[in-house]
Amino acid sequence: MKPAVTDAPAEFGLIARHFRPLAGPGALGLLDDAALIDPPPGRTLVLTADAMVAGVHFLADDPADSVGAKLLRVNLSDLAAMGAVPLAYLMTVSAPRDTPDAWFAGFAAGLLADQARFGITLLGGDTTSTPGPMTLTLTAIGHVAPGAALRRTGAEAGDDLWVTGTIGDGALGLRALRGEVLDPDGWLAGRYRRPEPRLG
Repeated sequence: MKPAVTDAPAEFGLIARHFRPLAGPGALGLLDDAALIDPPPGRTLVLTADAMVAGVHFLADDPADSVGAKLLRVNLSDLAAMGAVPLAYLMTVSAPRDTPDAWFAGFAAGLLADQARFGITLLGGDTTSTPGPMTLTLTAIGHVAPGAALRRTGAEAGDDLWVTGTIGDGALGLRALRGEVLDPDGWLAGRYRRPEPRLG
């Protein structure tokens, strides 16, 4: 029998098994109602949040580790757009009651691998069950030197506009996974499932 995410003992077990290993120092072991964080001295915090819904932002049969990686990476991409250095994140997981424990294990593994790669840790969040599709929300926290955030309002006529990577890979990857375009080596699907944040 799979315990419901909303059962307190089951929720605490889920957190202990899968999310506590992701926690950074300010998370207080994920045992308190909130986290504590000190920004690096002389730095300004940058915050961003994105939500992903099964069937909208990821496919229900996408590998769980790629869902975790994608959730983190779309937020890291927003930090990169502001010129920020990643610091930590908060996350909410609303999952159907019948979500297998193995899914959470894979999801956490995807997060852990990218945490190590991008230098970011979990501070806290929430877990709950939902009668609807799985919904995942992540708030990423980064930092920049005061006044150094890259803002859209800073663009001026005559500025050069540069693009890194290729535009449209994610959309083509989704179409490939739906069987609408060919992707013999899975490269496009990989771009959809694991977008690459342009962190410096």
